[in-house]
Amino acid sequence: MSSTSSTRSAVARRAVFTDPGYQAFVILRTGFTVAPILFGLDKFANLLVDWPTYLAPWIDDIVPGSAQAAMYAVGVIEIVAGLVVALAPRFGGWLVAGWLAGIIVNLLTIPGHYDIALRDFGLLLGAVALARLAERYHGNRQSR
Repeated sequence: MSSTSSTRSAVARRAVFTDPGYQAFVILRTGFTVAPILFGLDKFANLLVDWPTYLAPWIDDIVPGSAQAAMYAVGVIEIVAGLVVALAPRFGGWLVAGWLAGIIVNLLTIPGHYDIALRDFGLLLGAVALARLAERYHGNRQSR
């Protein structure tokens, strides 16, 4: 590799790091990796909230076992979703958006949880933005 091409590649890397779109991609990717993993782990400990109270009664009636057992499954799914975002954000963003859509449906069927459903709709939009930004910033690295 010549010093000219090495210098050019360093300049290109610096330009990418100062690109606001790339910065937004990194922020969203980090957030949608860390948050699902942490919230997924908390489904096993219930330190943040009593998670089973966020499961709609009609869903509790159709899933086998207790509401807490359902939350264990939810926790595993959330941990996996966070890892998918870390490794494959173009797919992971859509996976998290779909998962959030399911959470929103669940919350809309529990009186008094509409504010959380609205918050999760905002998160869903962020997950979609992550998936779209990943199309630009996580594809072929030479195309930037």
